[in-house]
Amino acid sequence: MDSPLGIEDARTHLASQPFSVLLGTRLVSFDDSGAVLEIDARPDLLQQNGFLHGGVLAYAADNALTYAGGTVLGAAVLTGGMTIEYVRPAQGRTLRATGQVTHVGRRRAVCRCDLEMVADDGSIRLCAVAQGTVYPVATARSDTAGHLRIP
Repeated sequence: MDSPLGIEDARTHLASQPFSVLLGTRLVSFDDSGAVLEIDARPDLLQQNGFLHGGVLAYAADNALTYAGGTVLGAAVLTGGMTIEYVRPAQGRTLRATGQVTHVGRRRAVCRCDLEMVADDGSIRLCAVAQGTVYPVATARSDTAGHLRIP
């Protein structure tokens, strides 16, 4: 198991993910309580009815779950499985994905994620919830650019 990361290390990892950069994902919190990611709801991320696309929510949940798991398992982790329940359309200015560890064992962490939309007036509405299992990848190593290398 890798040693725990600090927020700057985690931000370096996030910045090394081209898809995360494409979406403009920000890691705003990363500590013992979990991880919080934010994505602005740009027009190119909306679906045909003007809501943030469900794929963006699923991506945010996956990354928030994995980063939350990384707070207890270290940098070399992968999502083993995830479920997501959409409870209302994602309307607002910013998507906030809050991942928390609900259980950690020797070989996995079970995590949950609340996906909320922050409106222009600052109000917050839950739009989806997710749960997933995060596993350490013992053979993975990080290079100097923060990329995980799996032999």
